[in-house]
Amino acid sequence: MAKVVVFGASGKIGGAIVNEAVKRGHKVTAVARDDAKLNKLPKKANAAAGDVTSRDSVYSLIDGADAVVVAVGGNDKKVWSNAARSLVDAVSKIGDSGPRIIHVGHGGTLEDGKGARILDDPEFPNGMRKDALGQAEALDVYRSSRNVRWTVICPPPVSVAPGRRRDTYRTGTDQPVMDGRGNMALSADDLAIAICDEIEKAKHINQRFTVGY
Repeated sequence: MAKVVVFGASGKIGGAIVNEAVKRGHKVTAVARDDAKLNKLPKKANAAAGDVTSRDSVYSLIDGADAVVVAVGGNDKKVWSNAARSLVDAVSKIGDSGPRIIHVGHGGTLEDGKGARILDDPEFPNGMRKDALGQAEALDVYRSSRNVRWTVICPPPVSVAPGRRRDTYRTGTDQPVMDGRGNMALSADDLAIAICDEIEKAKHINQRFTVGY
């Protein structure tokens, strides 16, 4: 059993992560700015109010945890890089016993077959570009950090829908995972499975990787 803190637990992906982690027997603290929005989560999850961009808030919530998951969203593209800085700072202060950081990234930060970022393609949806750019900044924060253990896990560069749970996924490194027809997809529940697997098996320390069907 691991002690897991999930920021953004009131969202679609964050809620799926909380459900999966509780199902596996982990001790979960589900965090949102407004903890009243967490009333639909499992009773075994400990609901808490917190702000992932606040160093003091982060430090008070993650001390003693084994892993901290960032699954936040927002209209401000700086939220992800600010979250990364807060977490890196807080974990650094805790020291060697600090938790691993598992950050849910954006598929737009992945690369095409020529090594260019997908988000820089003129055909990349404008509605997703701001979030992808913000997540790219967060990835840079982690890559430049020292003395912390982090993992950025990127879903495909498409909308992650609730979808049907398949209990399966494949992993990739810098390029999206596609099926034989070039399609990309992943449900929120199967993304949560991949994240909980990473918490338990720690296969991608200080790396960005991606998942998909």
